[in-house]
Amino acid sequence: MGQPKQDPNSELSPNLKEVAQGKRRNFRYAFGCAILASMTSILLGYDIGVMSGAAKYIKKDLKLSDVEVEILLGILNLYSLVGSFAAGRTSDWVGRRYTIVFAASIFFVGAILMGVAMNYAFLMFGRLIAGIGVGYALMIAPVYTAEVSPASARGFLTSFPEVFINSGILLGYVSNYAFSHLSYHLSWRFMLGIGAVPSVLLGVLVLFMPESPRWLVLQGRLKDARVVLGKTSDSPEEAELRLADIKRAAGIPESCNDDVVTVNKQSHGEGVWKELLLRPLPAVRRILLTAVGIHFFQQASGIDSVVLYSPTIFEKAGIHSSNAQLGTTVAVGFTKTMFILIATVFLDRVGRRPLLMSSIGGMIVCLASLGLGLTIIGHHGDEKIEWAVALCIASVLFYVAFFSIGLGPITWVYTSEIFPLRLRAQGAAIGVAVNRVTSGVITMTFLSLEKAITIGGSFFLYGGVAVAASVFYYFCLPETRGKTLEETCELFGLNTDDVQEEGDVQMVKGSETGTKVAN
Repeated sequence: MGQPKQDPNSELSPNLKEVAQGKRRNFRYAFGCAILASMTSILLGYDIGVMSGAAKYIKKDLKLSDVEVEILLGILNLYSLVGSFAAGRTSDWVGRRYTIVFAASIFFVGAILMGVAMNYAFLMFGRLIAGIGVGYALMIAPVYTAEVSPASARGFLTSFPEVFINSGILLGYVSNYAFSHLSYHLSWRFMLGIGAVPSVLLGVLVLFMPESPRWLVLQGRLKDARVVLGKTSDSPEEAELRLADIKRAAGIPESCNDDVVTVNKQSHGEGVWKELLLRPLPAVRRILLTAVGIHFFQQASGIDSVVLYSPTIFEKAGIHSSNAQLGTTVAVGFTKTMFILIATVFLDRVGRRPLLMSSIGGMIVCLASLGLGLTIIGHHGDEKIEWAVALCIASVLFYVAFFSIGLGPITWVYTSEIFPLRLRAQGAAIGVAVNRVTSGVITMTFLSLEKAITIGGSFFLYGGVAVAASVFYYFCLPETRGKTLEETCELFGLNTDDVQEEGDVQMVKGSETGTKVAN
């Protein structure tokens, strides 16, 4: 008869047991906050996934040209620029939490408009509204998650936005398959309109989240920030250290322990663009270029072309049945989602750089083999080359797997970590803007590029971009695993005191008394 299973904490002293239980409880709380915030990313993922299949039915129903289809698929990325830039200022003004609610509300309206669109112009208007919501969601999810997470689990928790992008893509693929049996003029409307459902759930659930402790400090609400940090840190000592770091970054004296302080107006985001773009410190410039580079290469290496045009790729590879194309596409979404879950486990164990370099190396090999397979198939006309078809399918699956274990999640994790507190929201917005512009250009030119240099040549080109990306990552991205958000700035030579708030801070002793004492 086996020995009874013992509680791993049974030999601990009562005090140590309490600490261990508190640590697990706090991790669960931070985990829940990260899940809710990251669910905003499902909006973008669903749109990417659903449009890959809906495009065929839209083209047939509205009688669109290839150029109009390209624009329809890629324009949401450009529309999202409005949301990503507005989100930086909005989140500094009303807080991270209500910005997420606003993002969900905007996408809800956009999804409804797309679902009832009767012509191309109306559909484009719906994509404009949805795109603004996507821009808000992409900027705010990783920022909030990074700000609420303890350093020991920040990589794991901050990778959740990419997890939900992939989950959304998979849901979009499943939606395509589920509604593909309807008539072509109804199928795409159901595919797009059903996207309003997750945005409603998200908008309601987010109201149960706490506000970001770093935003609370910037508003002078030290007591509220202390409460949130106490619930999301591994220990009371870590909570106090995090609070001290945030106060120092915000220009509030570390000795100030009042419930509320009055900070100057720049805590609402004024003057940040000047510090980022017009008169940046050398270290800030390096941080900005790093964020821009990692976002550019994430998209320029062709991921959205593979995801959005996967039915077209499989058709070129010799799979001509629509159901078979959509079924294989679901396999792509499933693979992408499974491997992003694997990545979340290793981000804080292995580190950012090893995963990133392994990811980009695998992507280069897969892009080369995909280009080779498609080129061979193209040269044989109607003759079906079984091994080349299998090579193309395997290359796509391995490509999205390698992307998901590194470049996919780390882009969002890294950008949310490296900016100093005062510049974080707007800095992240610039990264999102570069990401979406690059994605828009890639997706709006894929069909034209395929006609100009063949579909195989297109993937050879993406492979060349991935080689350049590997050089950039190797030389420009230091490891951030295990560092606090304030410590990561020092890796780029930035002292957080260099970007502190200027001006006096007034302390309010006791929120009930309302007495102000000048610092």
